Amino acid sequence: MEVTLMNTQKQATLELSAKENAFAKELFNAYQSHRALKESDWKDVVTDEATAYRVQKRFTELKSEEVGGYKVSLTSKQTQDMFDSDSPLYGAQVKSHFVQSPVTLHRAELMEPLAEVEMLFTAKEPLCSKDSLEDLLKKTKVAPAVEVPDSRFSDWFPSLSKYMVMADAAVGGFVVYGQEVEATRLFDHVDDLANVTCQLFHNGQKLKDGASSEVLGNPLNSLHWLVKKLEDQGQPLQAGQRVSSGTFLLPESLTDGEWKATFDQGLGAVFLNVSKD
Repeated sequence: MEVTLMNTQKQATLELSAKENAFAKELFNAYQSHRALKESDWKDVVTDEATAYRVQKRFTELKSEEVGGYKVSLTSKQTQDMFDSDSPLYGAQVKSHFVQSPVTLHRAELMEPLAEVEMLFTAKEPLCSKDSLEDLLKKTKVAPAVEVPDSRFSDWFPSLSKYMVMADAAVGGFVVYGQEVEATRLFDHVDDLANVTCQLFHNGQKLKDGASSEVLGNPLNSLHWLVKKLEDQGQPLQAGQRVSSGTFLLPESLTDGEWKATFDQGLGAVFLNVSKD
């Protein structure tokens, strides 16, 4: 098993140029040390989608941890416009960075984090591009989630270029999720997933309301987009992997204190504490 993994990683490294490989290593160093990179030092290395995802793949491999799932970003016109994009993008997330609510994250674990409110899907079986939205509903569990985007670059939001975002695993930090239930237990029809609303609180004060319709009209559309994208790249979504499907609202800076996101339609709530210690 270890030999196979080493051969796979070696092949991936050979596919990267020397500069791309060096960039992936610097992303990993920043991931470990929490010393932020400057985009200007690397802006000429990643200038297209294929290169960006190639660097992301190597960055992910360097973490030497199982991929627990993915996050989908830029799922509204507003966020796409902010990053000069006309489509979503994704980032692979290691298993240990999907954490169940309630949880405390320590400031030392974070760099420049944000808070986003999302719907999380968990695949009960492998998913494929031929699956209809109805199929995806039947093949998944759902849960409320607060995603914590966090970049390896300084001053990243909202100025980081989309290719840098891609290379940086879609600025993946942590995904805090609540109780997972069968999707069909909460939702009778596909369209029902487009009518979920949420509220985000910090230290008891409501900051924002959000709606699932902001996620490509319906979070299932986001899941379907990801399934097809991964399949096209030869890495289909596997049973047990989770997907944070896109934010219901524009992100807030994740400051210290108590955070809560509440959802209707029976999804429940997510509780997250950010500690200085």
